[in-house]
Amino acid sequence: MGFENLTNFQLLFLAFIQGATEFLPISSSGHLLLPSLLLGWADQGLLFDVVVHLGSLVAVVSYFRKEFLSLFCGWLRNLFGIDGRNEKSDFAWKIILGTLPAGVFGLFFSEMVESVSRSLTVLSVTSIIFGLLLLAADKSKALTGRVTTIFWWQVLVIGFAQALALIPGVSRSGVTITAALFCGISRDEALRFSFFLSVPIIVASGCFKFWELSGMGLVFTEIPWAQMGIAFFVAGLVAFSCIHFCMRVVSRIGFFPFAVYRLIFGFGLLFWLI
Repeated sequence: MGFENLTNFQLLFLAFIQGATEFLPISSSGHLLLPSLLLGWADQGLLFDVVVHLGSLVAVVSYFRKEFLSLFCGWLRNLFGIDGRNEKSDFAWKIILGTLPAGVFGLFFSEMVESVSRSLTVLSVTSIIFGLLLLAADKSKALTGRVTTIFWWQVLVIGFAQALALIPGVSRSGVTITAALFCGISRDEALRFSFFLSVPIIVASGCFKFWELSGMGLVFTEIPWAQMGIAFFVAGLVAFSCIHFCMRVVSRIGFFPFAVYRLIFGFGLLFWLI
């Protein structure tokens, strides 16, 4: 399962990295690859991925619990014909529509992409390219002219952009925010929509990985529940803190610091490879 080849420190470090990078536009998958590619650490395995992603999921749902409950209730009432279309149900349907492209691409192309993209070269290049795109998107228009309402065509653009996050280094949150900004959406709304889009993707990814685990003969009595519990808590707590940080400061500072970090990160890896 992978985790048995890692020390407690390594497990906690990876859980921290997952929580810190899942919702920041800097690529969690890329950062989680670094310890194995640079330091020779063992792969953390599917079970660990499921646990820390569950921690991230609990973090985002907890942070936006009132909004999610309202959206879910509005969507159900619209689905069963109790209420007509309204702002809540429309937003819920937009989240579903924005998730479909990544779900379809992930279902058919995830193994192919993973087989050719787990390298420092790919990680460095994607970090630089999408860092530059994020920087350009953040400065593309006067912020005062950006809209706070997301239209259906914008949802499709963001949804197809999210499918690119299959490639390590692209960053799911980063590419969705970049696409939203290029569509003229405000920083706050782009960030908020990216957070909401993360939920169905994390749920779908977690279910798929759990299904893979079940096919590998997972024995629950052999799971180190204490280690996994701590990893879940660390990933969730750090992710919750990062969400809170983003919601507080992005409207003031924008995404410039994250874009600069991506460039430093990418060029640093290229320098390492030379």
